[in-house]
Amino acid sequence: MVAVVLPLQEQWLPLSNLDLLLPPVDVGVFFCYKKPEALGDNMSFGSMVSVLKKAMAQALVSYSAFVGEVVPNNVGEPELVCNNRGVDFVEAYADVELRNLDLHNPDESIEGKLVPKKTYGVLTVQATELRCGGLVVACTFDHRIADAYSANMFLVSWAEIARSRSISVVPFFGRSLLNPRRPGCMDPTLDHMYMPISSLPPRKQHHQTTDHLLSRIYYITAEQLDDLQSLACSNGYKRTKLESFSAFLWKMIALLAAKDNFEITKMGIVVDGRARLGEGDKDKASLMSSYFGNVLSIPFGGQRVNELIEKPLSWVANQVHDFLDQAVTKEHFLGLIDWVEAHRPKPALAKIYSNGSDDGPAFVVSSGQRFPVSKVDFGWGFPVFGSYHFPWEGDAGYVMPMPSPAREGDWVVYMHLFKRQLELIETEASNVFRPLIFYYLDSLAPNSN
Repeated sequence: MVAVVLPLQEQWLPLSNLDLLLPPVDVGVFFCYKKPEALGDNMSFGSMVSVLKKAMAQALVSYSAFVGEVVPNNVGEPELVCNNRGVDFVEAYADVELRNLDLHNPDESIEGKLVPKKTYGVLTVQATELRCGGLVVACTFDHRIADAYSANMFLVSWAEIARSRSISVVPFFGRSLLNPRRPGCMDPTLDHMYMPISSLPPRKQHHQTTDHLLSRIYYITAEQLDDLQSLACSNGYKRTKLESFSAFLWKMIALLAAKDNFEITKMGIVVDGRARLGEGDKDKASLMSSYFGNVLSIPFGGQRVNELIEKPLSWVANQVHDFLDQAVTKEHFLGLIDWVEAHRPKPALAKIYSNGSDDGPAFVVSSGQRFPVSKVDFGWGFPVFGSYHFPWEGDAGYVMPMPSPAREGDWVVYMHLFKRQLELIETEASNVFRPLIFYYLDSLAPNSN
């Protein structure tokens, strides 16, 4: 157990309206380090764990939300009590060498082994010594308390303190930044994107009861991403790499949906609202850039399967851009905050989370391009690999592309999709989605020690 190094006065932190849109799910993240040869025998597993614990105890002074507990208030809504309960810290040993970890198949190599299960509190950490002397550092945190942006801030601060540096970003917890307006103002389209949990239809069986969600990790080269972006741009319209990648993946998902006789498939893309909510107010923009909590929206689109297959990638990318366009505004996020307020205390969530219809498959893409894999250096070098790990149990798939630590411009892509979808992708798009193997990481990674 690791607690704050200084005495901490108990305080209650209400969840914001945007926090309340998250169901009680945990998110994992892990980093793999080679044995720190340059530091000699002075850096044993025990000494590395000591560095991690000492730095964490100091980092938690600023990130006290991670040493609290989520409890229901008098109307049943979750709240955070920052009581310095502490962070569960697990020390483990795995009889496997880093180069033999099957990173392509995290269900077998990572889940429940290297990424810890969180039983209590908000954050659990595990440090695992590998047979070769390498190290895996992993965290599991409550998504209701932190989004990936917030977790990234903590990870970087933790690593900075471990290297005896001051933290570069001090987190801001002021919930007043996300207060609803009086009176509220909501766009009717929000009723299309979000719904009270009580209105959810019953969960449907997937097309084949033998099919189930799996996690896989791939890499995509910078050249392939450039090619996809080139194909996605047409008639002078510039599309981002994320829009181009998402459009391509949507076409792949549609191929299997057609074989299963589905007419429609849906895709959502996670949008971070920090920059949008800070527009037009320099002081608020500065505070939002360090805001700790959830500031997310998940717009989605539904398209006919035959159109996704038959139309060119540029047409699909235009559909992605159009449904994203409605959610990349300040007014969208202000309206979403008001929408939640109008429905409280009834819990609500994004409709795309629950694909509760027989229309066809759904999945969510969440950009992890801010994933700070190159900054999580605790003093024994940069990680040779890092990834989020989010094997949720919803009806929709989840995909997160992140920067590759091995080669600038390449992406590492965590995919949590149905088995048959992954099989089709590996068959139809093997030139784009390449299974992540250690040779790729080791042969291209810069010398970081």
